[in-house]
Amino acid sequence: MSKPYVYLTRKMPQNITDQLAAACDVGMWEKAEEPVPQHILKEEMKTADAVFCNVSDVIDKDMIDAAEQLKVIATMAVGYNNIDVKAAQEKNIYVAHTPGVLTETTADLTFALLMASARRIPEGIDVIKNNEWGAWAPFFLTGQDIYQARLGIIGMGRIGEAVAKRGTGFDMDIVYHNRTPKKEAEQRLGARLVDMDELLQTSDFVCVMTPYTKETHHLIDKQAFDKMKSSAIFINTSRGGTVDEEALYNALKNGDIRGAGLDVFENEPISADHPLLSLPNVTALPHIGSASETTRKKMAEMTANHILQALRGETPDYIVKE
Repeated sequence: MSKPYVYLTRKMPQNITDQLAAACDVGMWEKAEEPVPQHILKEEMKTADAVFCNVSDVIDKDMIDAAEQLKVIATMAVGYNNIDVKAAQEKNIYVAHTPGVLTETTADLTFALLMASARRIPEGIDVIKNNEWGAWAPFFLTGQDIYQARLGIIGMGRIGEAVAKRGTGFDMDIVYHNRTPKKEAEQRLGARLVDMDELLQTSDFVCVMTPYTKETHHLIDKQAFDKMKSSAIFINTSRGGTVDEEALYNALKNGDIRGAGLDVFENEPISADHPLLSLPNVTALPHIGSASETTRKKMAEMTANHILQALRGETPDYIVKE
């Protein structure tokens, strides 16, 4: 009896391929930093029993419909907006993802962006590297205090709560907006549920932590930026599509808000001539929220385990339910 066939869309460490190869035939795109072309992925999916993918792989209805024996699409990510979940569910194909494992690591990165943006750390690094450090000046590279500032979190899920926890270490006043109240988090973190307008109008730091869906597409638009304080710093480590980037650019350029820290963009990877990168008050990172060595290893292991569970006829531990 032949083994089930698993296709990996990026080169993975040997221990991951060995884990899968013990029970499956394994095919893999042999490049770690270059996505598999869509036509190759579609062709592989036609005969695959499982696909091990990531956030950059677009898996649409046509590809899913063409898959003849696919049982599971396992993504090495929390987000799954790159996968047509409805089309998969209509064919009884599991869509599995990796929540929980990257919560603390992503929260670390979120707070690092907040701190770097507030204290203008990238600008300070450039001053040193460009030999521009002159005599002491009283207001040279002055930034914004984090201690006792108001932190507004849009989307109080696992990562949002972890960011709030870090804010308590700076004695921040934490407010949040969420579809449902988080009473336990309120008691544990001293956070308060507020409406969106109050959060935008009063927060010193506005952090978007919500998943990307049709409902959250461009959730933060011109109207939202117009409501923010001119001293506000905007942080996004969720998904780029939650923000209208043209509106963000104009708000930053015109001084409507003070700065932004971004780990995600609407189209990734962005080009070096992206307008946002021309602004000195933008701290930008290449979508590395979960990129600690330990966390990425755990994510890969979890993704492989989801595949093996599905191929054994079990329900993967973390499936998308919509």
